[in-house]
Amino acid sequence: MGTANEVVLRRESLDDRGAIRAVNEAAFGRLDEADLIDRLRHEGAVLASFVAELKTQIVGHILFSRMLIDTVDGPLSAVALAPMAVLPDQQRRGIGGQLIRHGLEWLRGRGEHIVLVLGHPAYYPRFGFSIDRARALASPFPVEAFMALELLPGALDGIRGTVRYPAAFGR
Repeated sequence: MGTANEVVLRRESLDDRGAIRAVNEAAFGRLDEADLIDRLRHEGAVLASFVAELKTQIVGHILFSRMLIDTVDGPLSAVALAPMAVLPDQQRRGIGGQLIRHGLEWLRGRGEHIVLVLGHPAYYPRFGFSIDRARALASPFPVEAFMALELLPGALDGIRGTVRYPAAFGR
């Protein structure tokens, strides 16, 4: 049995959607990310959506969606990590890191090979994301914040191409 301060990570349920929207709106201070989640669900691009619960309250959320890398040899399957959010009063307590590690392990278990993120370059490298691994991939995002992670070592070796996000991203 866990303690009252223990964070529980689990797949989202339909009943969580209002709380997930509230977490994303509070964390980002705008509607954009919460609206993106709704569009990704509507598009059918969501691979997984996990929540972090503390004392039965949802305090964090992470979403992974299918994306592609267009290469000269054809499209290569990849995963977008976006968005990841934690309530402001619960930030800097490791909840975001727990969500990321949990999600990446789930993706490894599914046999996924590549995860891409647009994020803070001082935060995501601690989980293995690299700006250098993403350099050969053309994206609409600033290179200093666009990072790749190989869940299968060498998955990006020799890969050059253009990332294609779900239409929900508007890119």
